[in-house]
This record gives sequence, structure tokens and C-alpha cells, in this order.
Amino acid sequence: NYYQLIWSNVPFFTVPLARAHGKSFAHRSELRQAKRIVVKLGSAVVTRGDECGLALGFSHKYNVVAVLQNQGREMMIVTSGAVAFGKQRLRHEILLSQSVRQALHSGQNQLKDMSLPVLEARACAAAGQSGLMALYEAMFTQYSTCTAQILVTNLDFHDDQKRRNLNSTLHELLRMNIVPIINTNDAVVPPPEPNSNLQGVNVISIKDNDSLAARLAVEMRADLLIALSDVEGLYDSPPGSDDAKLLDTFYPGDQHSITYGTKSRVGIGGMEAKVKAALWALQGGTSVVIANGTHPKVTGHVITDIVEGKKVGTFFSEVKPAGPTVEQQTEMARSAGRTLASLEPEQRSDIICTLADLLTERKDEILSANKKDMEHAVSTGRLSPAMLKRLSLSSSKLNSLSIGLRQISVSSQDSVGRVLRRTRVANKLELEQITVPIGVLLVIFESRPDCLPQVSALAIASGNALLLKGGKEAANTNRILHELAQEALSIHGVKDAIQLVSTREEVEDLCHLEKMIDLIIPRGSSQLVRDIQRAAKSIPVLGHSEGICHVYVDHEASVDKAIKIIRDSKCDYPAACNAMETLLVHRDLLRTPLFDQIIDMLRTEHVKIHAGPKFASYLTFSPSEVKSLRTEYGDLECCIEVVDSMLEAVDHIHKYGSSHTDVIVTENEDTAEQFLQQLDSACVFWNASSRFADGYRFGLGAEVGISTARIHARGPVGLEGLLTTKWVLRGEGHTAADFSEQGSMTYLHENLPVAQVLPERRTTS
Repeated sequence: NYYQLIWSNVPFFTVPLARAHGKSFAHRSELRQAKRIVVKLGSAVVTRGDECGLALGFSHKYNVVAVLQNQGREMMIVTSGAVAFGKQRLRHEILLSQSVRQALHSGQNQLKDMSLPVLEARACAAAGQSGLMALYEAMFTQYSTCTAQILVTNLDFHDDQKRRNLNSTLHELLRMNIVPIINTNDAVVPPPEPNSNLQGVNVISIKDNDSLAARLAVEMRADLLIALSDVEGLYDSPPGSDDAKLLDTFYPGDQHSITYGTKSRVGIGGMEAKVKAALWALQGGTSVVIANGTHPKVTGHVITDIVEGKKVGTFFSEVKPAGPTVEQQTEMARSAGRTLASLEPEQRSDIICTLADLLTERKDEILSANKKDMEHAVSTGRLSPAMLKRLSLSSSKLNSLSIGLRQISVSSQDSVGRVLRRTRVANKLELEQITVPIGVLLVIFESRPDCLPQVSALAIASGNALLLKGGKEAANTNRILHELAQEALSIHGVKDAIQLVSTREEVEDLCHLEKMIDLIIPRGSSQLVRDIQRAAKSIPVLGHSEGICHVYVDHEASVDKAIKIIRDSKCDYPAACNAMETLLVHRDLLRTPLFDQIIDMLRTEHVKIHAGPKFASYLTFSPSEVKSLRTEYGDLECCIEVVDSMLEAVDHIHKYGSSHTDVIVTENEDTAEQFLQQLDSACVFWNASSRFADGYRFGLGAEVGISTARIHARGPVGLEGLLTTKWVLRGEGHTAADFSEQGSMTYLHENLPVAQVLPERRTTS
């Protein structure tokens, strides 16, 4: 077969037998299950740039290995370093052996330029091996981990008896929870033949431990081989070239798509040798990841990141997905999104109206898919009642969605390419600021399949490409809704502008595509939003971490208004982010009919009440005291706290709120205006329910989410929040030199009239 052809002329290797415990892992996330792991450290990882000593950060890799070993995994290390360690030691000895008189006589400058004799590698290995192992022992002892040194030569694999002995020794060490450190016995092996690497190699060289690591991994039936090198992983062309692209996953048979570059500064195998060794190990049932082990910022946790299934380096897999990778999907979306942005507004509006029609025309198909998701969710019992409510679709919901989409289609008429400012900078030199799409949006949402058509319509209206990642609990519903969105996009040839990520990509991995995604919008629990904000270190995130909304009832509040607003804010949809979580009551209202009616209403609605510290102090028998005033309950629960004034209510909200939505109920206009002006939440309401904090109710047609950030969009984010701007300058050969002190031209900065949209310039925009 293919692999036998590759290795038929390589005496060091034999085609391995099938592993007893099955095939290699098909997906990165399965690497968490790896029990037996081989870590191979290349010469470029271990060796200093001058090849005299060990690299900075060398010890961190072994500390991580010890930690994984203590977690119950079986770790083996294939490493080099004896030659570098010995070379440093021997050079030092040679310098010391020279007489002081000779050194002084030669002159300071000559001493600096004094050349040392070329040191033979085997002598360096003999001198360095003991010191290297002493260093290993010292490092692993800190973690109460025992190590054992095993030096091998080619004969240990060619001779059947020696091979069995080696195998038995390694298994016994692993059984005793000892980390074997395997190295070639470089003190006795012959020097490597030039350019021999894996093709026809007849020795195991220190600079070619790829073959050794692959052989040991298969021999020991390891679950995972981590090969650390001095590059990020496998590229489709030499790293550093303009079009070089890091391959997240590599599949057997993809070799024709790779152009290999030069070898590393010290290794003789090169990336081609690594790939061949990795494919051979993969056929033997061992999963392989090639990654960078030299980066000072990540060298300490690159191994644990790989074992946790994160997107680090290149993962070798025998199972090729049927569809495109998420990277390919993002590229497809960006390309089609640029075409979408160049369409006429009427064409984008036409797409949205078509999608609105499809939601009602194909509602039976949608509801059937949703029924499957609901039945599966109920049978597994993994979703809370609030999450089940979000998951459920109905005919009325689809009708409301359709109406909202038509509102978006109308507002899309003057979105992209709208001129915000026009200035005549100088004679025949005009500057414009125009609206343009942000680029590629990644929207991650839980349970709510109705989010998909809403966000799709907003992306279409704003000319943005869209990448969607929905929860698996709504997989069937999301699939049909995405098909309808692409069907609508097809009428103007931009089907690929919206992509649904249906592969097993982890959300955290998507957050690392900073070169491909321009904005992430999470829609779901506060925990989801926080996790994404932490993971997306290089991509802006539009969202709110929590929805801790307050309703403050002033001592001059209307009884009827207070009851209605509190009931709607808390009970209409308690799982929503704009639901009331804390009720602030003016102290003068305690033991009044208004306060009693509020309590009776909450009890009638089955709302569990928690008492804030001040409220509890007023009561002999109080509800359970709240654990935290920063709690988002997301259910029929709320906290009641007492404040002495409107200003104290504002201070309380600033301290414990999340800058989402906060409400004052009062008949005093001056008090209300002070509240509205002094509170800096994204939404501040007077005598209105917090549930109004919604894009649909704001007349935006729909929203991609609610943002509590202070840069870019705030509050419910609709179409306008998905646009940015660019500057366009039109001149006639003007140069900056024209405006120098000696130039004849002067700046005018004359503001010109702004037309809402300039159709004749839309294409160039």
C-alpha cells in the first residue's frame, strides 16, 4: 500500500502491526483521552542557537511532562541535547586548559578572536550525557517524578532479542510510573551520511529523532506523539513565504499540496522527514501533532494545550471531513461577503424579503426539525426549562420573525455606502466618510434557533459575511434555517456569504482565527459570553457579560405603574438578559400598601425572593439573605434591597449592576431626569419595563445582541452596529507637498451637504 511504498527502502522501519486498542484519534478534541504520550523534542528546540548548550525555556517542557505524568498519563520523552551539552562543557575545559601566560601574551583582541578546535560529536555526546541526565533528574525531582535514561542504537531495533528487551524495559518503567527519557547513544554511533535523513538512513542520528520517536510511539502503542520543532507546524509552502499557510490538520494523501523549505539550523531531517515519520506513526495507530516548542511565551504550555485538544500546530488525522474546514468556510464567506457588499441596496433587500417569505412558506419543515430537537432535549434532560423555552419555535414565532425581517429589509436601503460627512479639503480635493461593512462576523449562540434568521438578515443588510456556530441542541433546526438563508442568498449569487459551522470545532478554537474573523458576537448565557471574551484575545467581542438589571421604585411612584412594570420586568421572560434581577425600593415605601402589593404580586407569580442586607435588617422574619448582590438569576427569582434615596439607588446600580438596563418608577419628573442622566447603563428607562431593551421593540427589526461595551455600539445592536466607516479622498494629482509652508495651496476644510446615499459612488465605496 501507500505507506509500504514509502518505507520499502528504509531498513530502520518495519510496517507496524495493528494496535490492539484501535486506530488513531479522528479529531483534536479526542486527544484529551490520550493515556500514553511520547514527546519528541527536536534539536532546534533543545539546542541553543550556537549549538553550545541548552535553549532558554528548556526546563519548562519537562515540568509540563511531569505534571501530565502526575495526572495519571504515561509519558515518554525522546530528546537530544547531549552533544550540545558536551560541546559547551568541552569548550569550557579547553579554554581553562590554556595557560594564563599564553592567554595574556596573545593579547586581549587575539584572545577574543581565538578559534577553538572542531569538536567531534561523539566525544561531545560522551562528555555531555551524564550532565544532561543530572539536569533531567533535578528538574523532575521537583515534581516527585522519577526518570530513567535509555540509550539506544540501531541494533536495538534490528535485533529481535534486543528489541524485545527494550520493549519490556519501557513497559516496566511505565508500570512503575517512571518517565523514560530515550536518546540515541551518540557516543558510539557512526557519523550520519550527508543528506541521508529518512531516505536510506542506516543510523539513528541525534539530528533525526523523528524516526526514533515514530518507531517508539508505534512500538509502545502510544496514543499520541507530540513532535516539537522550531516552526508552528506544517505549512503548505516554506514558512516565511508570503502565501505560506499553516495547516491545522493534515491528511494522508495531501503530500502533493506541500512545498517543503530548508531544514532547521541544526536538524538534518527537516519537515519532510517529520511528515513521513508522522504518517508512518499514524498508520501504526498513533495520533501525531507537530508544533513549535521554541516560542518563549508558549513553550511552557504548548504540550498541555495539545493534550487538551486546542488548535496548536498541525494535527495528523486519517479521517478527512466530508465538507470544508472552518478555515475554508471563513474564506468562502469573506469572498462572497465582499460581493454581497457591492450589491445594490434593492438586491440586498430582495434577499431579506425572500428569506422572510421562506420562513412562513416552509414553516412545516422548520417546525418538524424543531420538534426533533425538542424531543431529544427533553429525553436527555440536559436543558433547563428556560433553555427549552428558548429552543422552542412556533408558527407565531416564525410570523414575528418574518415581520422583523421585513423591517430590516426596509432599513437596509440606506445602510452600506451612506455618506456621513463630506468636506472640501482644498480646491478640487474632497473627502468623504462613508459606511462600510465590518467584514466577517462570527456569531455564537445557544439554544435559540430564531437567532439564525435574525442575525442572517442583519448581516445581509449590512453587507457582512457571517459565520454561525449554534448549539448542538438545535442542530436540526439550525440546519434547515441555514439552508433557507443560503437559498435566499442564491438569488443574487452570494450563497456562501453565510456559513454554518457544523464540524466539531471548539468555540475556543474559533476565537483564535484572528486573521480571518473581524468581530465575535456571543448570544447566550453570561458564562458563554465571559468564556468567549477570555478566549478571543485578538478579536473584538461585542456583548455583555451579565444582565443584572435593576428596577428602582421611588417613594413617589404610582402603584399601578410599579406593579405592572415589576411584573413584566421579572415574570414575562425571566431567562432573558433584560429581565429584572434586583428590585430597589425606597425606604419610605416599607410597610406601605404599595410595598405589600408588590410582595403579594411576586408571590402570586411564584417568584422566589432574596433579601439584600439592608432589607433583611428591617425584618424580624425575612426571606433567605442574598449571597451576592451581583447575581443574575435567569429564573423566577430576584433580590429586594432597600435604599434611602434615588442617588443611593444610582450608587447601588453603579456598584453591583452590569451596565445593561436599569429602570426608575416615579411620578417626579425631576427625580426621573436625574436618574436618566446620572446612570451610565446602556439602557436607562423611566416608567417602562426593562423588557423593552430589545432590538425588535426599539424598531431595529432584530438585534445581534445587547452590548454593554463603551466603544462602538451600545445597548441593542441592530443594523447600524454592524457598520464601520472608511475615508475616501478624491483629488486631481494633489500631493502633501502642495500644502507645505512653501506650497501655494491652503486647507479649506469646508463642510459640504451630505446626501443620504450616493448611488453613483456605491460601487467604488
